[in-house]
Amino acid sequence: MADLAQAREWLSAATRVAVLTGAGISAESGVPTFRGEGGLWKEYKPEELATPEAFLKDPRLVWEWYNYRREIIGKALPNAAHKALVQLEIRKREYTLITQNVDGLHDRAGSGRQLKLHGDIWRMRCTQCGANWPDRRVPLPKLPPHCACGGLARPGVVWFGEPLPDGMMKEAEHAAGAAEVLLVIGTSAVVYPAASLVPYARHGDAKVIEVNTEDTQFSKDVDAALRGKAGELVPQLVG
Repeated sequence: MADLAQAREWLSAATRVAVLTGAGISAESGVPTFRGEGGLWKEYKPEELATPEAFLKDPRLVWEWYNYRREIIGKALPNAAHKALVQLEIRKREYTLITQNVDGLHDRAGSGRQLKLHGDIWRMRCTQCGANWPDRRVPLPKLPPHCACGGLARPGVVWFGEPLPDGMMKEAEHAAGAAEVLLVIGTSAVVYPAASLVPYARHGDAKVIEVNTEDTQFSKDVDAALRGKAGELVPQLVG
């Protein structure tokens, strides 16, 4: 298993790089997973609120939860790992950032080439006309919010049981398969379809570098498993 120095050499030499990020990179910015959070939300699991069925049944309850999440996320700032990835993007001829996060911290850090697998909590989508627009107001002035057409708006995220945005997974698979290095940060990568990206990269002979605070199910299959905080290790990798 390679060490940090070897991983840094691979990353430096590569011209085609793909990055997959998960909740771990945002946890260092103070973004919680919202599982078992205080107050009212102890009574609910994300799986019970982040579904089309829950929204259909009680859109106000779902929006109260998302408004609460937006207020917490809105106070978070990009950390050193988010910022280091911006530098990596600037240096590489071919670069794709694939994120499972909806918090927008990569945007705030300055990342450009992104595939947001699970959508964006700072966007809204009309359930009637299909309009899609950004809204960073915290807190939202009215719950549930509505579109200009009068239709009910929903969060611009992918809920449990919903497909990913059209074509996005194909783009992610292409980026992982074409990469010389796949950098996997702060994710267990066991939730599909994101979990398929490591095998795609391996099939394409990419070096897979994992940055995580603990072992994951695919740690044994990577070329370098670096243990520690992303905010410390990613800046060292990028240099």
